[in-house]
Amino acid sequence: MKSAVNPLPQVSQNELQAMAYSDPLTGLGNRYRLRDKVRLLAAERADDPAPFTICIANLDGFKPINDLFGSEAGDEILCQVAHRLKACIPDGAIVTRHDGDEFAFVLPLVFERLGAERIGQMMKDVLSAPYDLGDRNVRLSASFGFAIYPFAGEESEELLKSAETALYRSKRRGRGQITVYSTEIAQEMRRATQIEQALRHAIISDAVDVHFQPIVRIRDGMVAGFEALARWRDPDLGQVSPATFVPLAEERGFIDALSDTLLRKAAEAALSWPRELFLSFNLSSAQLMDPGTSGNILSTLSRVGLDPRRLELEITETAVMTSADTAERIISDLRQKGVRISLDDFGTGQSSLGRLRDFTFDKVKIDRAFISRITSDRASEHIVRAIIAMCQGLDLEVVAEGIEEKADVEMLRALGCGMGQGFHYGRPKDGASTLHYLHEHYHDFMMIERI
Repeated sequence: MKSAVNPLPQVSQNELQAMAYSDPLTGLGNRYRLRDKVRLLAAERADDPAPFTICIANLDGFKPINDLFGSEAGDEILCQVAHRLKACIPDGAIVTRHDGDEFAFVLPLVFERLGAERIGQMMKDVLSAPYDLGDRNVRLSASFGFAIYPFAGEESEELLKSAETALYRSKRRGRGQITVYSTEIAQEMRRATQIEQALRHAIISDAVDVHFQPIVRIRDGMVAGFEALARWRDPDLGQVSPATFVPLAEERGFIDALSDTLLRKAAEAALSWPRELFLSFNLSSAQLMDPGTSGNILSTLSRVGLDPRRLELEITETAVMTSADTAERIISDLRQKGVRISLDDFGTGQSSLGRLRDFTFDKVKIDRAFISRITSDRASEHIVRAIIAMCQGLDLEVVAEGIEEKADVEMLRALGCGMGQGFHYGRPKDGASTLHYLHEHYHDFMMIERI
């Protein structure tokens, strides 16, 4: 006698279709639901193309929170985001889960830029409220990219691509930004892609250069070290500012390759300097999120033959806080090998004193915004005075950035500042010019030839 077998539950065609068009975690529609809605609206309005708007929103800083609290907490946040968005979207609109921590919207009754920006601001405010994870609350912001039919595209794929371009520009500008697609933005993004391709080629062909700016002891004017600064001249693009190409490399995921090239070149140049001089080198926030950063740096120093004790790494407070636990491990690993760590742009972050308490630094660099007004603004003078006194109490070295006038030097010397950097002491120069600078300045002070 055969045993009874329970038949599989029958699933209707409608149920199968609903499953194919739904996100199983949040219950929202998925990207297929979004695509069909956009196609339907575009077809309805083809003869008389009345505008409508689509939007893609991305949660800022979701990955570090997901990594810190676990995937279950991340899923709970995504469900809370979905619930908030369903409750706040206008009549006739739909919200879908686009991909990962991205959500998308179709807004049939939003016709122009100002309306899109108002909706974006409302959704941004809704998503910025704390998220309840039981024993803790967390906060997130969101960035938005809008595209308006038919100006940003007449086909669904073109319209989505325009919204993604607008979102990408929002992410480039920082957290919590809102961008509505325009032809100017498209041109800006195409320019960024052109720079990216040229920069990747420049890295491969070793065409990115390093210049060096002296860091000087204020009490006697003696050179103590140099900060390495990236420089790049492209045959077609001309001179490209590091303020343009360094963030671009970070955003598009090849900052490690750029940094490795720059550190290798800087370390090779430093071998020609007197051994007492240090090399200062900047780390990006992306590198402080990568556990392999310390190993990459030490490996580069080993290949070149530069003593790690001659290297100082400059990091900003913002970079440290992007992924604090990983950054702390990287800093600890490097300091164990003798690398010194400098907190750059001090005074511009939101909780610098807390960073000095939570992390171990060797040096603090006072931001140029204070130094440039030290002789003309009493508030700036008192801030600099307080920073120097605090660092002396914490046994931290201090560097004043942006020194341009002799009066600035005299004031800083009187306040007890240890080191200075700026055009008063010298502009960034290439490797050969830096050696010439050392022949003139270091030899004059030491009265011996070391190079």
